[in-house]
Amino acid sequence: MTSEERSQLPTMAEEKKSAPKVQDGPNRTEPLSGSGVSNTLDATDKPDQDVKPAPIAETSTPATKDAESVARSTATTAPTAAPSDDDTINPPDFQGEVLTTNDLPTIETLRKIETYTVLDNNGKSHTFKSLYAGRNSPRRVLIIFVRHFFCGNCQEYLRTLSASITSDALLQLPISTFIAVIGCGAPELINSYIQETGCPFPVYADPTCRLYAELGMVRTLALGSRPAYMQGKSLAHTVISGVVQGLRQVKTGLVMKMGDQRQVGGEFLFEPATLTLDTPVTTPRDEEDKKLELTHEDDKPAEREDPKVEEKRVTWCHRMRTTRDHAEMPELMEVLGLDGTGAAVKDKKRWAKALQTRKGTGLSMASQMSRMSVDTTHTTGGSVRA
Repeated sequence: MTSEERSQLPTMAEEKKSAPKVQDGPNRTEPLSGSGVSNTLDATDKPDQDVKPAPIAETSTPATKDAESVARSTATTAPTAAPSDDDTINPPDFQGEVLTTNDLPTIETLRKIETYTVLDNNGKSHTFKSLYAGRNSPRRVLIIFVRHFFCGNCQEYLRTLSASITSDALLQLPISTFIAVIGCGAPELINSYIQETGCPFPVYADPTCRLYAELGMVRTLALGSRPAYMQGKSLAHTVISGVVQGLRQVKTGLVMKMGDQRQVGGEFLFEPATLTLDTPVTTPRDEEDKKLELTHEDDKPAEREDPKVEEKRVTWCHRMRTTRDHAEMPELMEVLGLDGTGAAVKDKKRWAKALQTRKGTGLSMASQMSRMSVDTTHTTGGSVRA
């Protein structure tokens, strides 16, 4: 052994001593030889030749995975997103019918809105309750809610109503009955609205539409099928009529105050909550007796209690689903207890449908009034024959 070989012995010994061990099985390890170390170093220095990099495992946290899954689900469902609640309830304009019910308003709802105000043609405010309840109000009141004051559909409805149900016909009923109309435009347009429709009944305005909302009436521009009360008038006719009326109001500044064009209305019949035919109204003789009872000089009329106002509730109602979906005349006359079916129309097919279809919900006092009229007729006939 030469001196050069002896000088290399410590170095090789150190390599053997410090060489790492590799596992051969679960519990066995063997030292690597010097050549093994050199081979490993050569492979590390030349990764592009034979050694391929090991794949890196995904180490996403649960929060990251959740975010990624949400993002993927959103991206997947975005093109077919579900329609909003408003689109579900109110379909696109001019298509189908809006979803609404004809449930009768509750007593709680009526008490909530009884102090809401409406305006007459002079701009004077009245409580909503004063239209159907009070000392001098009729016992039965049908309140018709129409659309804006330029709506040709509702104007045709009031023209047909005026031809079918007159004030004289209502006076012939055994129980006092009346009709009132409410629109959602400015009160300054009421006079021109009455002239346009020839409506003999009082017309009021609710520009805020609060009554419409509280009573469950909806907003839509859907047309729906043409009703019989349109009297054969086409859509073009009603639209042009509304535009002409609007142009007439340009100088007055009321052209944009006709009301919410999307708001639709309905019909609500207010009758005594007791549903009894007996009237609580006192006679003039009763009032005279009350005056004679004032024996003290200090007694003043202001201190006396007014007769109790008869409580009313809605016994029948109908809410529009489209812009021309008012209850037809045969149904209104039936609910009010009037004889006949109203003024017939030329369109026999639509008129036949109007005679058979009933849109509203509820039970009015008409059946009781009918029996009362029959009893009165029998009694009168018997006395005449006697």
